[in-house]
Amino acid sequence: MSLGEAVGGLHFRPYTGKTRASSVPAGLMNFVPACSTTDAHSLELLQDFVTRARRLFVMTGAGLSTESGIPDYRSEGVGLYARTDRRPMQYAEFVRSAKSRQRYWARNFVGWPQFSSHWPNSAHKALQRWEERGKLHWLVTQNVDALHSKAGQKRLTELHGCAHRVTCLGCGAISAREELQRRFISLNPEWQAQAGTVAPDGDVFLEDEQVLHFRVPSCDDCGGILKPEVTFFGDSVNKATVQFVHERLAESDAVLVMGSSLQVYSGYRFLLAARDREMPVAILNIGPTRADHLAELKVSGRCGEVLQPQIYKGLSTSRQIFTSSSNKEL
Repeated sequence: MSLGEAVGGLHFRPYTGKTRASSVPAGLMNFVPACSTTDAHSLELLQDFVTRARRLFVMTGAGLSTESGIPDYRSEGVGLYARTDRRPMQYAEFVRSAKSRQRYWARNFVGWPQFSSHWPNSAHKALQRWEERGKLHWLVTQNVDALHSKAGQKRLTELHGCAHRVTCLGCGAISAREELQRRFISLNPEWQAQAGTVAPDGDVFLEDEQVLHFRVPSCDDCGGILKPEVTFFGDSVNKATVQFVHERLAESDAVLVMGSSLQVYSGYRFLLAARDREMPVAILNIGPTRADHLAELKVSGRCGEVLQPQIYKGLSTSRQIFTSSSNKEL
């Protein structure tokens, strides 16, 4: 059961890929770091790694979603940290300061229509098909964009939560972010601001004077503070979630990391656990990662190009796992 099903009861209509040839809006591929085409030998090694696995544990990061038009934080030259001085909201600041919450929600309100409109790319769809065929045992994503859920992934844990859900810090009630958007509109009928680049958590930049009169609702049930159901920087992942992921890892026989530098310990810890269990590890990412020394295979490439979805023949999970960017079957 995915965290989305277990908490909040939010559901997405799975993206079929039939109405969009590409989910990347024109001009947004500049969020993907420069990378040469993955060589055939590396693709063969990665295919062999996936083919040998019977219960594959996959961890994904922001690099998977850049091909859907959502920027990441750390990529050289194109990540949010490289392009701006903006830094994400800290948990302690959000909790202690009403003004910080006002600024955060005003920016999130402006960015929400664009952020929530992104769709899964070919890598998300390929992973969902691996699940259908029994190849993928469990998927853990560090992303909060719900793209795996939109792709129809079920065996899923959203390690850092999901921006499509809202939680009350008072009573713990969970609600849909889309419903909060309607409440924002109702409370702020005359308020307007222009969105710029949307961050990986849906945030946009606004000047302080732009948010002075923005009104933020409280919890309908108890009047408490509303917060995205995501793990802010400076906060920690729920212990029960961490334990649950460790249990799924223990049931697996190989680990594949996709689109993550693993700089944040909340995800890196599971690579350390895999090492302790002497599990084989492969990494598909553009640029170095914190766990390169733990991997038996490191492949540089765009996830969506390496894992292009295709028509599977039969029920075998050992054939046609993925193709190269030229659609040549390996």
